Amino acid sequence: MNTKQSNEIQVEVVYASPTKQKLVTLTVKQGTTAVEAVRLSNIAKDFPEIEMVNLDLGIFSQPLDGKGRPLPNEYAVQNLDRIEIYRPLTIDPMQARLARAEGKRLAKEAAKEAAKQAAKQRKDEHQA
Repeated sequence: MNTKQSNEIQVEVVYASPTKQKLVTLTVKQGTTAVEAVRLSNIAKDFPEIEMVNLDLGIFSQPLDGKGRPLPNEYAVQNLDRIEIYRPLTIDPMQARLARAEGKRLAKEAAKEAAKQAAKQRKDEHQA
């Protein structure tokens, strides 16, 4: 099928949950927005957590956020676009980094304490 003559294009809609992922390939009319393409894909039937009223989308890892690119309901998909549905963040990235740093600090302190205890035990055994 020649897509230019038929006024139709092919796009992919993808979503990944923590346990499964899905890619839907579909043909849409030129001028279809990213939000419309997601609706047409029916991907939300397999993932009830997808909130169709508040979609966070991107095209090939480029967010449709209204800053560098249009918003999802404004962006007309192009032939062979990969529309990605993003999950909401479960933790603020800064908080995650701080938690990792604290975990490393605690592990380092625990290792130091264990080394102290081992040295004390060796000393006690040597004196006995």
